Amino acid sequence: MAGEDLADNYAQAFAGRLEPGEAPALLLVDMVEAYIQPNSPLYCETAAAAVESAAQLLEAARNAGRPVIFTNVAYEPGGADGGLFYKKVPVLRLFERGSPLGAFPPALTPREGEWLVTKQYPSAFFATGLAERLHEADIDTLVITGFSTSGCVRASALDALQYGFAPFVARDACADRHAEPHEANLFDLQAKYAEVVGFEDARDLINRPFQRSATGSGMKNARTQ
Repeated sequence: MAGEDLADNYAQAFAGRLEPGEAPALLLVDMVEAYIQPNSPLYCETAAAAVESAAQLLEAARNAGRPVIFTNVAYEPGGADGGLFYKKVPVLRLFERGSPLGAFPPALTPREGEWLVTKQYPSAFFATGLAERLHEADIDTLVITGFSTSGCVRASALDALQYGFAPFVARDACADRHAEPHEANLFDLQAKYAEVVGFEDARDLINRPFQRSATGSGMKNARTQ
């Protein structure tokens, strides 16, 4: 409606809130060099700051014994396993196997026992078996960071909701090519699909006292590629 404040307009229809569950995990979506290096076509100016924030959340998760899941993207030469997504977004050639732009930065490198989910499509859940493994490990909440906000972060947060994991998107640990799609997608995620939280709230969620075990057999030393 003309003249009506956007937040007030959305509040009339989208006023619900999600509460964190008892067993959160940290999901770092595609936090790789392609978004960090200035000479990359996928470079995001705010990526370095997001990496710094995500690194602190990663340290908190490790110290608290929370499960940690990393995702990356990798394709066979020519994108043979990339389907229509690879055709729609030709810049995905940067993620052909062995590309240095597909590597993790030093501050966000998986350790032994942490999940690495290698995917070919936007969502961390699509054709990866991630939902089944998280359910097996009794995870019910995901703190989500990554690149890019309007792409793989959004797709992963939406699928997290649809698979029954409460998604909490860490605003300061996400980045996009431009502020407008970043903010627009965070706004829409908050309205409909997730809780968008600041750094302190994300860290507090990770540091919440354990309510029950979140280290089922599906989480220990598991790697999906």
